[in-house]
Amino acid sequence: MESSDSSKNINSENERFSYIDGQNKWKDERELLKLLVKGDEEAYRYIYRRYAPKIGALAKSYLGSDDVDDIIQEVFLRIYKSVRRFRGDARLSTWIYKITINVCNNVYKKLKNRDILIDFSENNDNDDEYRLQYGTEEDVQKNVVNEIEIEVLRKALARLTPEDRTILYMKEVDGLTYAEIGKILEKPEGTIKSKLHYIKELLKSFLGEEFRNE
Repeated sequence: MESSDSSKNINSENERFSYIDGQNKWKDERELLKLLVKGDEEAYRYIYRRYAPKIGALAKSYLGSDDVDDIIQEVFLRIYKSVRRFRGDARLSTWIYKITINVCNNVYKKLKNRDILIDFSENNDNDDEYRLQYGTEEDVQKNVVNEIEIEVLRKALARLTPEDRTILYMKEVDGLTYAEIGKILEKPEGTIKSKLHYIKELLKSFLGEEFRNE
């Protein structure tokens, strides 16, 4: 029994160190890029796991749509096709975000005549399930208030331009710096800073209008 337990502990430790080594292997972007250029499958799986959720979230903020799977696939197709031309003069994440913005911009041009709204909430048409989830009347009232606020925010965000929504997302949600956003959008850092201030003021104005209309 002791021998068996020892073997399990050793295997567990080996797996843990293997995981740590795997994580450390990708810390050097130059080495990662070399592997991507070679078409290394493990390297592509790594960047997919790391960046696919970020690409999806950025695309959602730009297009105002949850249907972003095609965007993610197109971005990774472009990464695969153009990684040999990437000189490494910017962070890999910045380069990937620039590709994402370009893909979203192309898609938006095709869909710009459609009504684009950001949907943060989940629809629930079943009153019984709704009341089961919120047991007391007070819970129901609080949830109704929250849903109203989310709907107001959704409508206000939908009135911003795709680029404005994207800048707001990258700074306030993804936590990028002004300099990083400037590189992605190819605009001076000062322009991004003043633009973000303008976006926030505009969003406040839209929120005020939407609340008055409720």
